[in-house]
Amino acid sequence: MDELPEAVTGTMTGFARTLRAAGVGADHERTQNLLRALDHLDVTDRGEVYWAGRLTLCATPDDLPRYDRCFAAYFGGVRGRESRTAMTTVVRHTATLDAEGDGEQGDGEPIQAVASGREVLRHRDVARLTEAERAEVYRMLSMLEAGRAQRRSRRYQSAHRGVLDQRRTIREALRRGEVARLRRKAHTTRPRRVELLVDVSGSMAAYAETLLRFAHALVRSEPRATRVYSVGTRLTAITAELRHRDPGTALNEVSRAIPDWSGGTRLGEELREYLTRNAARGAIVVIASDGWERGDPALLGEQMARLARQAHRVIWVNPHKGYEDYQPLTGGMRAALPYLDDLVAGHSLAAYEELSERLADA
Repeated sequence: MDELPEAVTGTMTGFARTLRAAGVGADHERTQNLLRALDHLDVTDRGEVYWAGRLTLCATPDDLPRYDRCFAAYFGGVRGRESRTAMTTVVRHTATLDAEGDGEQGDGEPIQAVASGREVLRHRDVARLTEAERAEVYRMLSMLEAGRAQRRSRRYQSAHRGVLDQRRTIREALRRGEVARLRRKAHTTRPRRVELLVDVSGSMAAYAETLLRFAHALVRSEPRATRVYSVGTRLTAITAELRHRDPGTALNEVSRAIPDWSGGTRLGEELREYLTRNAARGAIVVIASDGWERGDPALLGEQMARLARQAHRVIWVNPHKGYEDYQPLTGGMRAALPYLDDLVAGHSLAAYEELSERLADA
């Protein structure tokens, strides 16, 4: 068989990345299996692509509903049905997105065109999207199931391997009259806590809502291990507002809770207040800001040093980092840079997916 076209390969590997960001076990080996399967199938047939991906990319039964949601979001149209016959009789949606994201009517290869358009959209700067494109990005963000690194807990649980559980072993021996089996225990794990501080000042107005929708996805995925704050001229806790299941409702609640939308930025003072009120020890702290500091940069540097000593990892998300010619020249960024573990982009859907993967590996 001939090799798959490069556009098809890029589209399907992008789909696999989207699945991994949603928590599906679509690793490199499974992705290669999918590409080999598609080499023998009609890649313009939505049904064949759906079933090839479902059979090769899903690792557990829990992956199936996530796969269906991602397939519908990535390729457009209706989710996969329960049988090949039913799937291939679904009326195809031929609305596609061109390179600029505008809708048009296509007849030739709808699945490739739609997926290519969505792949382009994943990398577009959210500040430059049309209303329709932004709504599509928000829809895909709402389905993001953010991963989370695990940390060892102090608590133990019964295990086949681990340290000797003397108490259970002795208790069972007393009950039976002999030591029939050595009982063992191992530490439990729990998600590592993420503390997210989102800059809602005027210079971040084009990105603040998208960042808050990403925060909503984090809270929804791990509600007990995520805390979110807005920063600007004051620090505001908004985790409770983001616990609403519907992202639109959550954002409406957040907008009412934040008193300093599109104001100034005093990151040093806000970070000092955050560290006074909260313990960041062991947490991954994510600061989403462009670094335009109207306060004293020296104060921000002092508080960043303090934060770095407490946190497990400090990640700074800057929307402008996504551009090749970006240089961290603002006073806030220069003050913070020595204390960061990571400085990452925050301008596109793809950047948020990569940040989600980073949180899962941190």
